[in-house]
Amino acid sequence: MPLIDRQNRYWRKNLKVTGILLTLWFVVTFVMVYFAAELNFTFFGWPFSFWVAGQGALVVYLVIIGFYAHYMKRLDREFRVDEDDQQ
Repeated sequence: MPLIDRQNRYWRKNLKVTGILLTLWFVVTFVMVYFAAELNFTFFGWPFSFWVAGQGALVVYLVIIGFYAHYMKRLDREFRVDEDDQQ
């Protein structure tokens, strides 16, 4: 496969996963937090909306970062552009 085709496929896959993860980030940051304010019950002594906004969102952010790092490492190996091969 020509180099330009490999670079284009790599970049398309990178943009696709980035777009999906940014959409997930947007939903967690704005949509879920907005609708969580309507949940009017206590959870461990705090309003449930606090837990969704303050704790649940942070966990999702960490999952997004971990998934992106794992996916890009695998993608780098697939297209032979990982740092381990270049040294």
